Amino acid sequence: MLDRIGVLTLAFLSTVGEVSSFALKAAREVFIPPFEFRETIRQIYELGVRSAPLIAVSGLAVGVVLSMHTRASLERFGAEAMIPAGLAIALVRETGPLTAGLLLSGRIGAGIGAELGAMRVTEQIDALEASAVDAFHYLVVTRVIACVIAVPILTTVMNFSGMLGGFLAETISTGMSIQLYFNRAFSLVDMTDYIPATVKTMVFGFIIATISSYLGFTTESGTEGVGRASTRSVVLSSILIIVSNVVLVRLIFFIFPKAAGG
Repeated sequence: MLDRIGVLTLAFLSTVGEVSSFALKAAREVFIPPFEFRETIRQIYELGVRSAPLIAVSGLAVGVVLSMHTRASLERFGAEAMIPAGLAIALVRETGPLTAGLLLSGRIGAGIGAELGAMRVTEQIDALEASAVDAFHYLVVTRVIACVIAVPILTTVMNFSGMLGGFLAETISTGMSIQLYFNRAFSLVDMTDYIPATVKTMVFGFIIATISSYLGFTTESGTEGVGRASTRSVVLSSILIIVSNVVLVRLIFFIFPKAAGG
């Protein structure tokens, strides 16, 4: 039993080391030419623009649900006027970034893991390298840059869609005008709420891209391995996003005390 635990521990530590080395290599090569601008733009479109409908619809639904729950709570204290501001703070500071990160870990992570895994098992990556193309730079670095750029933008889309969903819920319930709603929503929200929470999603994008690319690059066992790479990309990316979010929130509170109410 102890021997098995030891073997599993060593395997886990070995995998952590390999993933860390892969991520550090990706971060370093972002700044090393050649810069694949055309492929990077294509990946921003594939991973970012094509994810926008999912994020927008999800944000709208999240905003409606948050508004209904917030109203149910604040009505007890006669504080209905605070619903727009409370919803905006919740979305901008935490709900929007984390929800967007988890949704994108499913949509983008699965896609990258499956695509690169299929390229590995069909030897397309080997063919690229045989053609004197830096496969790591062309396939991994471009996706890392695309995710780091796209995820914060999509988080902003999530925030706006969530506020719009909250407005729809409020105007149906009370007939509140859009001008009054957004005036109240932004009365307590400033850039120290928006910027740190949105910038941290760049880390989420880096996690999604590197984990998914690593699992795709190391795929084995044919099509079965492609399926495993896709599934593991989603699971590991989601777990690491949740864990890193705890660290990042604490770091934000340290650097921006106002974000913690200090």
